[in-house]
Amino acid sequence: SPLRGGVAAAALPSAGRSYGSQAKEEEELRVRYLDDEHKGIVVLGLNRSHAKNALSKNLVKMMSKAVDALKSDKKVRTVVFRSEVPGIFCAGADLKERAKMHSSEVSSFVSRARATINELANLPVPTIAAIDGAALGGGLELALACDIRVAASTAKMGLVETKLAIIPGAGGTQRLPRTIGVSLAKELIFSARIVDGEEAKSIGLISHVVEQNEAGDAAYRRALALAREFLPQGPVAMRVAKLAINQGMEVDLVTGLAIEEACYAQTIPTKDRIEGLLAFKEKRPPRYKGE
Repeated sequence: SPLRGGVAAAALPSAGRSYGSQAKEEEELRVRYLDDEHKGIVVLGLNRSHAKNALSKNLVKMMSKAVDALKSDKKVRTVVFRSEVPGIFCAGADLKERAKMHSSEVSSFVSRARATINELANLPVPTIAAIDGAALGGGLELALACDIRVAASTAKMGLVETKLAIIPGAGGTQRLPRTIGVSLAKELIFSARIVDGEEAKSIGLISHVVEQNEAGDAAYRRALALAREFLPQGPVAMRVAKLAINQGMEVDLVTGLAIEEACYAQTIPTKDRIEGLLAFKEKRPPRYKGE
C-alpha cells in the first residue's frame, strides 16, 4: 500500500516530536511529524478516549500550543487533523467540565476555544480534517476551520447547540453558511440535525466520503493520500494561494482580484518559482526547498 509508511509512522506513539504534559498518562493531543514519502505532513491526533475527545481547557491549551509551533515551522507542508479514538472525531465542548465552571470561566473558555480554532483556520499551510467518527458541536466547528474535510460514510456530523438552548460559539454560525450556503446552514442549526457522511457529501459539507474500513481509519487514509498530492507543489506558492483564497472570499470580486495580484507578486522573486520553471523546461520533478 502506498500509504503504509505514513500510516505506520502515525501509529507509533513515539514517532516524531510531540507537545504535551509529561505528567499525563496519555497525551490528549498527539503531534506527529511523518517521514519518508509523507515527509512534510504533520498529524494532530485528538486522544481523550474517556471523554470522546471533548474539548477541555487542557486540550484547547494543547491545541493552541501545537498550532502556534506549526505556524512558524517552514518544514510543515500540510496538517492533518484526526482522532486517535475509534468511532469519534470530537464530541464538542466538555460539558461535564463546563458544569463545574463559574459563569465567568465559561465565557473565557469559549473565547479561548474560538481563538484556537481561528488560529487553526489561519495556519499558512493546507489543513485537512479526517472525520472517522462523530463530529458534533465544537467538534464540527473544528473540522469547519480546516481547508478540506474528508469523512467516513458512517461518520455523524452536526451543530447541535440549539438543543442545549445555546448557539455554536466557535465559528459555526459563520463557517457553516460559507461552506454549504445560508439556507441549508440555518436548517441544520435550527433543527440541530445530525447528518452522516453520505448526506454531508451531498450538501457540500465535506469534499470526500469513503467507506469505513476494519481499522476505523478510512478517512485518515484518504486524508493522507490527499495531503501527498499537495507535497510536490511550491511551498511559498501554497501559502500565498491559501492567503489569496481566504482573503478574497470575504470581499467583492474587484477587490479579490487585486488581492490575487498582490499575492501573485509575492511568488515572482522566489527561488521556488525559478526552480519550478527550470524543472518544467528540463522535464523533471521540481526540488523545492521553500523560503
